[in-house]
Amino acid sequence: MNIYLDNAATTELSCSMKQYLTSVLDLWGNPSSLHSTGEKTRQLISDARQSIAAFINAKPEDIYFTPSGSGSNTLAIKGLTSENPQTNHYEVFCSPTAHKSMLLACKSCICHTLLKVNSFGELDIGYLEDILAEHNHLKPLVCIEAGNSEIGTINDVVTIGSIVHRYDGILIVDATGYIPSYKVNIAQWEKYVDLLTFSGHKLHALKGIGVLWKHQDTQLTPLIYGSQEQTLIGGTENILGIASLRKAVETYNYSSVTPNNRNHIYHYIIHHIPDSYLIGAPIESGKRLPHNLYLCFKGVEGESLMILLDLNGIQVSTGSACNSRNLSAFPALTAIGMDEHDIHSCIRLTLSGKETTAELDYVCNKLKQCVEFLRKLNTK
Repeated sequence: MNIYLDNAATTELSCSMKQYLTSVLDLWGNPSSLHSTGEKTRQLISDARQSIAAFINAKPEDIYFTPSGSGSNTLAIKGLTSENPQTNHYEVFCSPTAHKSMLLACKSCICHTLLKVNSFGELDIGYLEDILAEHNHLKPLVCIEAGNSEIGTINDVVTIGSIVHRYDGILIVDATGYIPSYKVNIAQWEKYVDLLTFSGHKLHALKGIGVLWKHQDTQLTPLIYGSQEQTLIGGTENILGIASLRKAVETYNYSSVTPNNRNHIYHYIIHHIPDSYLIGAPIESGKRLPHNLYLCFKGVEGESLMILLDLNGIQVSTGSACNSRNLSAFPALTAIGMDEHDIHSCIRLTLSGKETTAELDYVCNKLKQCVEFLRKLNTK
């Protein structure tokens, strides 16, 4: 049996997607060319922009294609901030549980401050308001994730955006972890959000394609200069990636996005595997991504458990894929004040929602067996 439970890292391509992409390979023209071969690929990009705009209820002219979700985050942040202290009018505030691309982009800015989160990973709203009131000499630029794909916690984007805009600030929202589980409605969020980003391969598209939605009143400076994407992102467009994202959003089905399969595994664990606990927002809070389980098994090395499960045909992770080869503590776990002895005893399960009952039971049984085996080894 082979069961993939690492959907927050990336998602599989469907058979219909593979067939579609094969047909797109015949559209090899440069979309900037004026002849008919170029026009075909240019039309594909236009159609894709329409589809993705419809997917998040936005205007097509506000959609920009980027090389990745990380690329979108970097462009959003660095496109606003300047390396010149004389022309930089922003002080940057970043969620400490944000994706590495957002954290590092913010850290590179001249004026940057980490915000605070509670023990579940929710942004501390009171601290946000206090620090924006205190730091009012520069325009605030606040960067957060809508939903944390590592620990599963969801932020209140509307409340955060209301506070940021009250202080005449700009809010950047990374929706990569959120959008596979919940529809984004820009028409409802544009009063609170100025820039929004997400990645295609978390939605069953190819890797190497991201999206930046930009409010029409927000001005960005390019990081890669050229004529493409309204001069904001230079470079010949990734036709195959753009086409795959169009196909993905047109066929994306939110009906399988329920917490049922996640809860099946969770309830088994809390009743059958002692000294284990959930990290992030509680299951019953309604503030957790429905497919996410981030679990600590005391006395077990997370990487060892991950490898042992893999040998039994179950693919999980120890956290965000961008941190997977880094043995230091993940920033999100440090930010929520997790016990340092438990930080390396964690694994993450991110389900598709399509798992069968037999597969879920297999995962539960193997988890129990593997944890017990590793604990016995550690006591010898």
